[in-house]
Amino acid sequence: MKTIGLIGGMSWESTVTYYQVINETVKQHLGGLHSAKIIIHSIDFAPLAQKQEEDDWDSCAQMMVQAAQSLERAGADLIVIGANTMHKCVKQVEESCSLPVLHIADATLSVMKQDGIAKTALLGTKYTMCQDFYKQRIEQGGVEVIIPEKEIDTVNSIIYDELCAGIFKEASKQRLLEIITELKEQGAQGVILGCTELGLLVRQEDTDLPVFDTALIHAEQAALESLR
Repeated sequence: MKTIGLIGGMSWESTVTYYQVINETVKQHLGGLHSAKIIIHSIDFAPLAQKQEEDDWDSCAQMMVQAAQSLERAGADLIVIGANTMHKCVKQVEESCSLPVLHIADATLSVMKQDGIAKTALLGTKYTMCQDFYKQRIEQGGVEVIIPEKEIDTVNSIIYDELCAGIFKEASKQRLLEIITELKEQGAQGVILGCTELGLLVRQEDTDLPVFDTALIHAEQAALESLR
């Protein structure tokens, strides 16, 4: 079994999901008392979130690089960044260490392609929704991406002000579901929960539109990769 190096803490609420899903997937495949081999480098999210807001992505990348290098030194065999937004810094991470990085957008794209999705809605932080580092990767894989143009700040606020702080409001859930319905009316055949916290509030049973929870998909793919 390979050792997964997980960069977590962005936020820690979703890192819990990663740890649980990775271990559950390993147990399903190996049975008995088997569990995953995981090394977690959990960062302090507040300074990172501040650098994001300041548009200081060089500092953000350096935090990811330091985390990846520490995981490599600790004996990890692959790197998993437990946050969609921080995949903006994947190139720097890949250049800084010799370990493969399992990209969250690639894992999600693979599942969408299997399900025949040609056009998807994307919800996430304002960085993930508006910048090219994530959308472009999905679109280059052959799936068109649409975002809630008028609700970018609403979704971003729910993520940073509520979900990352462990606050779960029914009103926010309903607003997200309304946004998903609006995107469905624009032709979306599915919706990417492109922030690893969003799945803590919105689940498949809440909507008839296929939901692609990136935290669940990424974690499962990481577990499967560790067993190859």
